[in-house]
Amino acid sequence: MTDLNTSPLTAADLDPAEFNAADLAALGEGHIAYVRSIRSDEVMRLFPQAPQLTPGLDLFALLSASGAPILLADSREVILANAAEHDLFPVSLH
Repeated sequence: MTDLNTSPLTAADLDPAEFNAADLAALGEGHIAYVRSIRSDEVMRLFPQAPQLTPGLDLFALLSASGAPILLADSREVILANAAEHDLFPVSLH
C-alpha cells in the first residue's frame, strides 16, 4: 500500500497542459453531470438506442462527466431532478 500524499497542491500540479480528456472525465465521474440542450435531429448521435423523433424538437440531455448519455428529456427541470436523485452535480454545457 502506498502512503497518502498530504502535500498541498501547487499550480504545477494543476497545469491543464498535463491533463488529457480521460483525466478530466475521471475527475467528475459519478459526481458531475452535464446538462446540454439538444435538438431532436442530434439525438441519435448521443442516444443511438432512442426511437425516431420528430425533427426540430428542443430537448435536454444529461451526460456523465465522461460524456456518456444518461437521460434525454423535454424539460430541463426533469433533467435537474434526475441529477439530484442520483447525487450528481449538474453543470450546464453550452
